[in-house]
Amino acid sequence: MQRSTVHLVRHGEVHNPDRVLYGRLPEFHLSELGRQMAIQMARHFQQRRDEGADIVHLVASPLDRAQETAQPLADALGLTISTDERIIEAENRFEGMSGIKSRLREPRHWPFLVNPFRPSWGEPYSRQVERMMAGVHDARRLALGLSSAKGSDRPAEAILVSHQLPIWVTRLAAEHRRLWHDPRERECTLTSVTSLDFDGDTIRRVRYAEPCADLLPEAANVPGA
Repeated sequence: MQRSTVHLVRHGEVHNPDRVLYGRLPEFHLSELGRQMAIQMARHFQQRRDEGADIVHLVASPLDRAQETAQPLADALGLTISTDERIIEAENRFEGMSGIKSRLREPRHWPFLVNPFRPSWGEPYSRQVERMMAGVHDARRLALGLSSAKGSDRPAEAILVSHQLPIWVTRLAAEHRRLWHDPRERECTLTSVTSLDFDGDTIRRVRYAEPCADLLPEAANVPGA
């Protein structure tokens, strides 16, 4: 049975001094710390490849912060960045707002808060999982083809650079857990790596790593990431 791994990487810290819930808005770029994170995370994967990992495919969300996080990976691994709309950030009705906690006290926003299980303020969790998993499986199959073409006998690996919420609900689905959750409990820090190990089409294991754990204390808690 063919074995493969898809690594879901969250982007680095974003420059967001006004603390905007930026969601899918353009022109939100990595901060200086975010660029350091991206470089350090790329070194993590370069070391894995030097140790024998067969990393053959790189994909990123179209948003600036994901593309900028993927670029050091492309440079370190000699890969081309493929862009996939399916791994983009979740839709959110409050996108573009700053001071989000105080703004949600306004009655005009309350109709969007009635169902946290769906959630009613944005893209359903189930839809995020559906599109993310479609991207994951396409990347996995492409990686297997590339690995097979060069005669490798190691599991084929692909990296997808995406965003916290889509990555987290994909992990929940992979672990057969409920999708609704407390956002404060997400285990998906900046430039973290959530790895899905496959036997054929079946996920056999989920792993989690934080290659930039030493940089996280310096990072801002940026909304909309």
